[in-house]
Amino acid sequence: MPGPEPGRRLPSFRYDPPVRDRWFSRSVLRRLPKLLFGLVIFGLGIALMAQAGIGLGPWEVFHQGLSRLTGISLGTVSILLGLPILVAWLPLGEQPGIGTVLNIVVIGVATNLVMGVLPPQKDTLVQLVMMASGVVTIGIASGMYLATDLGAGPRDGLMTGIHHHYGWSISRARTSLEITVLVAGYLMGGTVGLGTVVFAFGIGPIVQWALGIFDPTGAVARRRRAALGPPSPDVVEGPAE
Repeated sequence: MPGPEPGRRLPSFRYDPPVRDRWFSRSVLRRLPKLLFGLVIFGLGIALMAQAGIGLGPWEVFHQGLSRLTGISLGTVSILLGLPILVAWLPLGEQPGIGTVLNIVVIGVATNLVMGVLPPQKDTLVQLVMMASGVVTIGIASGMYLATDLGAGPRDGLMTGIHHHYGWSISRARTSLEITVLVAGYLMGGTVGLGTVVFAFGIGPIVQWALGIFDPTGAVARRRRAALGPPSPDVVEGPAE
């Protein structure tokens, strides 16, 4: 087999800077506490909505449906489902970061821990307060962990992967995925209700506000817009884990 042409260097593997920065840069350790805290309170928000019992976001309806069908706890379903979703990134060309891996584990563990000490509620006023608190908590947590820019959650990455690979708009990819999992989750026994509606309309503005606090220069939002293509109303919402 002939060798390389004289003076020509063999190609070598290297990480693209954004990918490398999500694993090995010096700033990762500095950003990790914010990431971990954001993921923990994301799990808290899910648990609040689940124990309120009046509706969840689309992906959590799906997780809850699987949980009721299999008897596996809600947070554990989220962890187990995150792994095949991450594998589905491979043909789509998405690149995970350390935040992607931690997202799969930490949110599910936090959800289980909180649900273990917080009982389901039956009082209507308490349910409403818990549901609203859950939506706000998830929105703030999303802004916090997105601002670390250490990798999208598996479900968020699936959405952007479909956008990049098939040329769908972010809105189309997100809506198609969330309607699919919402219907499937409902058919398996997941809770759809007022909380689902509040989540759908409230989560975007809350995440936008939270990103303004945790990413005040807008650097992360600009990088996400550059990666996703032309701006779309839901480009920076991304609370789908």
